[in-house]
Amino acid sequence: MPQEIYPSGISVREACREGTYTTVTSGLAPSHIQANLIVLPSRYASDFRRLCLRNPVPCPLLAESSSPGSFSSVKSHIPNVSPESIAQDLDIRRDCPKYIVYQNSQPTSTSPSFDIIPEWSSDHIGFLIGCSFSFETALLASNLPPAHILHNRTVPMYRTNIPLCPAGVFTNSTYVVSMRMYRKSQLEAVREITKPYLATHGEPIAWGWDGAERIGVKDIAEPDWGDPPVTVSGEIAAHQKPNDPNKDSWIPMFWGCGVTPQEAVMRAELKGTIMGHVSFALFFSILRKFPDRLSWGV
Repeated sequence: MPQEIYPSGISVREACREGTYTTVTSGLAPSHIQANLIVLPSRYASDFRRLCLRNPVPCPLLAESSSPGSFSSVKSHIPNVSPESIAQDLDIRRDCPKYIVYQNSQPTSTSPSFDIIPEWSSDHIGFLIGCSFSFETALLASNLPPAHILHNRTVPMYRTNIPLCPAGVFTNSTYVVSMRMYRKSQLEAVREITKPYLATHGEPIAWGWDGAERIGVKDIAEPDWGDPPVTVSGEIAAHQKPNDPNKDSWIPMFWGCGVTPQEAVMRAELKGTIMGHVSFALFFSILRKFPDRLSWGV
């Protein structure tokens, strides 16, 4: 578990803003929503909104800047949830632990930034996308802890072969997924617990070794982002089917992931300065996690 448990989303953001917290956010402020961040020039905003609407599982849009250039207020995309419930006293430029900056769709540095004040302009719009870290507290409460939290690791994430529905300039991109290891016997319980959280990716989209093969994940031990996966006991998880199909073995479970929009941006070859969070270091909302408020459309 993280060494410091912050009591609220605001407390995490304040620590990030002050530079006293700069690392993995999984497990922090357990009762609050975490969000992925992508910041785009305003000319791409309409296409990006459509991308999220057409691909709600990997790209559940929670909120965006209230107007171009606004880094201190947002407008909500969650039905019946006010902007004030999502974030107060915010500064999108400083409230993530780490950022990555892209110029013409390519990273400008191999090292992350701790703020994006120099890059932010009056033309930028920040978008907050739901993150699966937000339902991990429910898994912990049900005695189904994600192993990466127990062992202070970054959740593994993978590119897949699942195509995104295109939207304007955003074409030819695919889902990114996060993965957690569970026993076969735990599969249905994990699905049931995460199912209500549609605003933070909901239930898994694939599971098991055949599921990994179907979505194009060839080796779970080699994630595209994050750390190689471990089981609850801390063992490195190998990519192999068990010899005994009836054994209650460990299997991979895959969820939609909010790194997908950053991958879509890189593939779209957009022009200008674009910014996002580093894949393990997310933005915190003050919105508390009530599944009924995060389950629009059901």
